[in-house]
Amino acid sequence: MALTRDFRETVVARIQKDRAFRRGLLKEGIECLLSGDVDSGKSLLRDYIKATSGFPALAEATGIPVKSLIRMFGAAGNPHAKNLFLVVACLQRAEGIRLQVRPSKAA
Repeated sequence: MALTRDFRETVVARIQKDRAFRRGLLKEGIECLLSGDVDSGKSLLRDYIKATSGFPALAEATGIPVKSLIRMFGAAGNPHAKNLFLVVACLQRAEGIRLQVRPSKAA
């Protein structure tokens, strides 16, 4: 089911005003990628990028062309690890956080 415009606008508004929610979205997107749920991870990161810096500013910060970034995070996108981790590092820096990987027992 496609998300409605009102829902997207509500999410964007919350991302922009609620720092804990915004950081949680970034964290969840990266956790999805690490757990192998690449499609969900890309979707969450795409929403995060759109609601925060936007693709043009991210392109400037990473040196990756805007169109390439948009394709990377699209449904059929298949980002190279180098570019993906460059984007993740840039997003963390912009958010003022550093996420860490810690081992835990599998569920």
